[in-house]
Parts: sequence; structure tokens; C-alpha cells
Amino acid sequence: MSETPELHVDTILVSAGRPAAEPGAAVNPPVVLSSTFVADGPVNYARVGNPTWHAFEEAVGRLEGGRALVHASGMGAISAALSVVPAGGTVVVPDTTYNGTGDLLRAFEEAGGRVRRLPATDTDGFVAALDGAALVWLESPTNPLMEIIDLTTVLGAARARGVVSVVDNTLPTPLGCQPLRLGADVVVHSATKYLAGHSDVLLGVTVTAHDERGRGLGERLHRARTLGGAIAGPMEVYLGLRGLRTLALRLERASANAAELAHRLHDHPAVERVRFPGSGAMLSIDVVGGAEAAERVCAATRVWVHSTSLGGVESQLERRRRHPSEAATVPANLVRLSVGIEHVEDLWADLDRALGAAL
Repeated sequence: MSETPELHVDTILVSAGRPAAEPGAAVNPPVVLSSTFVADGPVNYARVGNPTWHAFEEAVGRLEGGRALVHASGMGAISAALSVVPAGGTVVVPDTTYNGTGDLLRAFEEAGGRVRRLPATDTDGFVAALDGAALVWLESPTNPLMEIIDLTTVLGAARARGVVSVVDNTLPTPLGCQPLRLGADVVVHSATKYLAGHSDVLLGVTVTAHDERGRGLGERLHRARTLGGAIAGPMEVYLGLRGLRTLALRLERASANAAELAHRLHDHPAVERVRFPGSGAMLSIDVVGGAEAAERVCAATRVWVHSTSLGGVESQLERRRRHPSEAATVPANLVRLSVGIEHVEDLWADLDRALGAAL
């Protein structure tokens, strides 16, 4: 009997995490609403595990090629990943990251830790900064500057030095990048965003490799989740898994929209700069006229939602420096665009009209 062929990612999205296909069985996993379980089974208390979690974790783990753990939010996953750094240790990070990560790293410094920040595109600088570090934190593309990091080189150098490497894979998703295959130790997702995809749940995920090093890190992350208590509710996880089923379709449409909009925005008189990494559904623009003009653009849209998130089916935009904790490296007039699955002509007409408010 021949081995089962490797499935395409689109098929894994639909099939992973389902119950065994037995006569009369449900095709979807149940929502298990119980805080405690009968003794001597695989789970005894809901802070440690839940069958609904396991289905979602199986699916995400298959996508990333590792072992997944679901967390209460993206910040819960980020906090768990950073918890592996010893007190007083050193973290290497791009000088612009998701601002929640930046906030945690500033708190880490206040507690006596050290952080080395470098421009995302300075590959040689990243490699040199790894000496003596405990962990390197990467995003590619970075949020919200959309800069690309040479993951292969930096991850290889980290592994050679024994430095733990974490990649926030929220923006590219497992369809665009699989960091464990490039040598990463831990992958992090805000599953609130593309994985769940409908702006209706808060979820996070960490994923570690199946090798011995990965298993050790996975156990530490599981301990951090259990002791920290940042656990997800089973209904949220069920919705996350349901959203995950359509990721390939959603991302295909949203990415096509983003590429078309990026092309048109390059020639718009109200746009100083387009920051598009060349793939995916995210881009940022620098608006002519400064911060006030950028705010006018966000306030003038009708199809685009002025909101502080990304990765949903709806298109969203926001001037990121309106948040005090946003990195100073982010221009005051930068507007981040999360492109959704609406008709591209409607998105363009709405955005073009709003940009007219900046002139």
C-alpha cells in the first residue's frame, strides 16, 4: 500500500483538526464547555487543555510544520515566547515591530533586561548583534513599515550560536512563509488576524518544531501558558478554527486587491510613498501633508473601516502614530492598510476619494 501523498496547504486548511471519519460522526469538532474532566484521562482541568483547543492546534501545527499551542490572544502568545529569556538576558529585535511587542520589550528593559534594536534590513548588523544574546525576535515584513528581513541568514546565524529565534508570522501567514522550515525555533501568530479572519475573536498561537530543541521550548511555552493562565475560551477557539478553513480563499482575494491598490497608489498625488512588500494583503502609505492629512484620510472613508486591527475580511486603515507607544521610526503620516476581500474598484473609489481630503 502506497504512502498517503503530502497534501497541499489549501487542503490541510480544510481537513486538519477534524474528528475521525466514522459512520455517524460529526465533521466538526465539538465545543467542549467544561472546566474540569473525569480523572485519569488526557485532560484533567481546562487551564491545562481542552479538546476544542487540540483540534485548532492540530490544524495550525500542520500548517506551520510543528507543534502548536493556542493562547488567549496574540499578546498572550508573544508574552509566552518572550518568557523563555532569562532575567537580565539580551534580546535582538528590529527597531520597528508591532507596538505590543515593543511595549513588552520596554517592560523587559525596565526589569533589567537588555534589548539590541537594529534596522530590519541590516542583515550583517543582526548577525553581529547575536553574540551573547539569548533570543532574536523577527518580523518579515515588519509591522507597520513592511520591511523585509533576510530570515534565512539571520535564523541560520542564530541557530549556529545557540540563540533562540522567534518569528512573528502574523502578516505573511503560513501560506506566505513557514519559518520553522527556515530554522526558526518558535513561530508566533496573533490568530485574531488572518488565521481567524473575521474580527470576532481574540486568539494567539505559538508553534515549535518537532525536534528535541523544539520539544523543550514547547514544554516551556506550555508551562508559561498554564501558570500564567492566559488561556483561550473553547468558543473562541472553535470560531478560530472555522475561520481558518477559508484562509486560502480570503488571502488570495485580499492579496490580489492589495497588489492592484499598491500599483495605483504609486502615482497618486496625495501619496508620498507606498510601502508594499510585494506579496500579501498589507501595505502602508505615507500621506502628503503630514499627520493631520493622514487623519483626514482615515476619517473620510466609507467602505474602509477606520480601526486598529488587520487581517479581517473587511478592509481597515489607521494612522499608526496616533498610538503613543508606536515606534518613533514610524512616520507620523504613515497610514497602514489591511486590504480585505471587497471588490477592488469599490476599495479604490473610496480610498481615492478619501485621499482627496488630504490635498
